[in-house]
Amino acid sequence: MFERLDEKLKAALAAVQKPGRYTGGEPGCVYKEKEKLDLRFAFCFPDTYEVGMSFLGMKILYEILNKRDNIWCERVFMPWVDMKEQMQQRDIPLYALESKDPLGMFDVVGFTLQYELSYTNILAMLDLAHIPFYAKDRGEDAPFIVAGGPCVCNAEPLADFFDLMMLGEGEVQLPDVCDTIIQGRREGLTKREILKRLCHIEGVYVPAFYDVSYRPDGRVEAITAKEGAPAVVRKAIIQDMNSQPLPENFVVPMVGAVHDRAQIEVLRGCVRGCRFCQAGFIYRPMRERDADMLSKAGRSLCGNTGYDEISLTSLSTSDHSQLETLLDDMLEWTPKEHVSMSLPSLRIDNFSESLVRKTTRVRKSGLTFAPEAGTQRLRDVINKNVTEEEIERTCNLAFSAGYTSVKLYFMLGLPTETMEDVEGIADTAQRIVDLYYKNENKPKGRGVQVSISVACFVPKPMTPFQFVGQNTEDELREKQQHLLRSVKSRKISVSYHDSHTSFLEAVFAKGDRRLSRVLVEAYRRGCCFDGWDEQFRYDTWLEVFRDLGFDTAFYANRTIGLDEVTPWSHLDYGVSREYLVREYQKALGAQTTPPCNRACSGCGANKLLGGACFDYD
Repeated sequence: MFERLDEKLKAALAAVQKPGRYTGGEPGCVYKEKEKLDLRFAFCFPDTYEVGMSFLGMKILYEILNKRDNIWCERVFMPWVDMKEQMQQRDIPLYALESKDPLGMFDVVGFTLQYELSYTNILAMLDLAHIPFYAKDRGEDAPFIVAGGPCVCNAEPLADFFDLMMLGEGEVQLPDVCDTIIQGRREGLTKREILKRLCHIEGVYVPAFYDVSYRPDGRVEAITAKEGAPAVVRKAIIQDMNSQPLPENFVVPMVGAVHDRAQIEVLRGCVRGCRFCQAGFIYRPMRERDADMLSKAGRSLCGNTGYDEISLTSLSTSDHSQLETLLDDMLEWTPKEHVSMSLPSLRIDNFSESLVRKTTRVRKSGLTFAPEAGTQRLRDVINKNVTEEEIERTCNLAFSAGYTSVKLYFMLGLPTETMEDVEGIADTAQRIVDLYYKNENKPKGRGVQVSISVACFVPKPMTPFQFVGQNTEDELREKQQHLLRSVKSRKISVSYHDSHTSFLEAVFAKGDRRLSRVLVEAYRRGCCFDGWDEQFRYDTWLEVFRDLGFDTAFYANRTIGLDEVTPWSHLDYGVSREYLVREYQKALGAQTTPPCNRACSGCGANKLLGGACFDYD
């Protein structure tokens, strides 16, 4: 492999800590003959190799595109600081791992937008590739710069950088996008003419075809479509998940990924309706795959890749209607083939004795749950639909089955939260400690450890809480300190997230197109890898906002009017604004809404399926 690298790249690799991040050549890589291709696609993940190689979406789309003889999809990751410096010093353009070709040689350069604090990394990758930031500054020979992923639901701060963005599920729209570009190029169309065709594909959003006007107070006045683009862009969706094959091969990383295991997606979407959860709304409605299909795909994937661990992934794995059948099927072959299973996203309220018996055959080290709030009132506000009794029942089941540690996820700064709710987090953890020592069937001679992990609440678009303002940083810090004072037992440990990064996340989550100037200036002043604590430059960000005349509280801390035009008003993920307003008003009254599979609450997502989401008979 190294004979394919030029001398400059060899020298750079010799000077960095983890050269394996940048060499490619891993088992499962796809290589093709360039002269036989109609389109080359660079899949860019705006974070390190280890983080990006854990992303299931890249693996799915990599296989889908590379099954096409005329398309070659390659991988690109954000170089870590040491490699970034080497590439800049030695003038090595950012390249794809498979071919080592610079991004400028590709037809399409696609970014996945997973996290707001990766936005400056996108600029860094374009900069390293010598591609102009703004779409208006790129010529006919430049690649199409495209984006997908959850942050597209409000990617307006990035809108001026992209030729197009894709709402919804890439499996059904990305091949159509590629074919339209191929056909347009064959016909000799200009880039803008091709974009006019692309904007009529379900879920394709071309920012240049929308004008945004603002009120004197800074709020959005109107978003107006032009050049034949749809007034509202509706997301693309896979109606039947069984019709979409699961990946049979993964590229197996040479440098350990964060989650280095086989993964199968058991379902998409969620029935829960937690009012803070963006993923739970933008991926509606919930659709699951059959247990038999999942077990066979998992076995094939482990056999092809050599992985000895498989993860059953989703937003809510224990809500799969055939979960116990699936576990029975997989427990038939996984022990024989020395494959272990991990089961993330288990729910407190459906953790049964039968399920705990099966999971203890899978693992017994620790149990993870997310009550999210410390009191029943606040859990009702956020529609968590979990009771104190269910928490206690689940923990007793787990302790009787041999578990000795519990990790609990909570949030601080939720709407209507009081200091009593904050104390409730410590109280919940203490009750679990007490339950362990009262349990007669607990493991003999072993203590319990309860870990509390607390994130700062960030209001997100497309959720009922998009209207609320985030707590100020002073308020969040005060709540963090109050929580620490409220914990009295050494059996309980507390970790919490930095309020600075959560504040910046809120600004860009609810931001508009004017923030593109902030992103460019922050990057030019050295901001990059903002999601990494050791690289985050909070003071620099504040200076940029101040120097450019932006009020961060306008985006992060301001309450949005229920009738206000938001920067994302022209994007439709299936859930109606009227429903979000109703849920917000119910939250203020601490009223709950049942899960979708128990009763339909009329969110509107069923129109994406052309009928009911569930059979309620």
